[in-house]
Amino acid sequence: MPATHETEDESMTDITNMRREIDEIPEAAARLLDGQSAALAAAGRALAEKDPAVVVTIARGSSDHASLFLKYAIELTVGIPVASLGPSLASIYGAKLRMNKAAAISVSQSGKSPDIVALAKAARDGGALSLALVNTIASPLAEMADQPIDIAAGPEKAVAATKSYVNSIVAGLAVLAEWSGDAALKAALAKLPDDLAKALACDWSALIAPLKDAQSLYVLGRGPSFAIASEASLKCKETSELHAEAYSSAEVMHGPVSLVEPRFPVIAFAARDKAEDSVVKIASGMAKKGASVFLSSERGEGTVLLPHVATGHPLTDALALIVPYYSVIEKLSRARGFNPDAPAALNKVTETE
Repeated sequence: MPATHETEDESMTDITNMRREIDEIPEAAARLLDGQSAALAAAGRALAEKDPAVVVTIARGSSDHASLFLKYAIELTVGIPVASLGPSLASIYGAKLRMNKAAAISVSQSGKSPDIVALAKAARDGGALSLALVNTIASPLAEMADQPIDIAAGPEKAVAATKSYVNSIVAGLAVLAEWSGDAALKAALAKLPDDLAKALACDWSALIAPLKDAQSLYVLGRGPSFAIASEASLKCKETSELHAEAYSSAEVMHGPVSLVEPRFPVIAFAARDKAEDSVVKIASGMAKKGASVFLSSERGEGTVLLPHVATGHPLTDALALIVPYYSVIEKLSRARGFNPDAPAALNKVTETE
């Protein structure tokens, strides 16, 4: 493990930017929902008027995981297929896209990654209704979009995205609620800041001991919770230099399960939705093989319970799971001797072509 400039005592007592930003998640969500309601409603109306046959998403990194969450949310709520487009289509290959019947949702913290901007422009030039979810409203991506939305997460100094990831999803869900007229989703979003505050109090510190010296782990989910698992996996790599692979709880059985052995760590994200039983079954099966399985469901057998908030809606229930995970991964990073604010190989804005 690489040497750091902090002693362990210092690294475990200093308050990091990442910690502060995790603690701001409920406030940031409330600020978005209260302050950007007009833009969110306008984007929802634009989607209803466009009535797209397909939606595409444009993003990388944590923003792409937010897009994956929104993919499941859109498909489950309005039944319209959603696909992720590779940014190289425009930036490298110069492809001309035929998107008269499509909507394109771009997600970016900075709004200035060249390949994201290029593909969003290609989609709009091809006829798509263009939405941009950005944390920097004065940016090339926002200026290019038909419907720019400030996700209002506020300044995010830590390299690893946390509150901007959550707010990107909250913004997308709010637009979806307006687009679909889904009263249950609107009600869930209205109480979401309070639910996120409750999620901050959920203690997942049981993960620290088995992961402090781990070399690898699996992170599982299904549907929207798979998007959460994908983000969780990335944060292991970004902040803790810990190899983690995210799988659908169904897909992991097609080969990867072969690597699961006694004490192999597994984190399984299960929301209160129709996929919960599926996740629980696979997680419990791995526990029977001797794996160290941590599961956000009371239904597991031989698993360690990860406390969670039941929000009353399957989409916000899944989203709330990332909050206690963020809290524990920040602690794990420091426990492994790293500074979660400044991963050695990463920058806050990644500008790829």
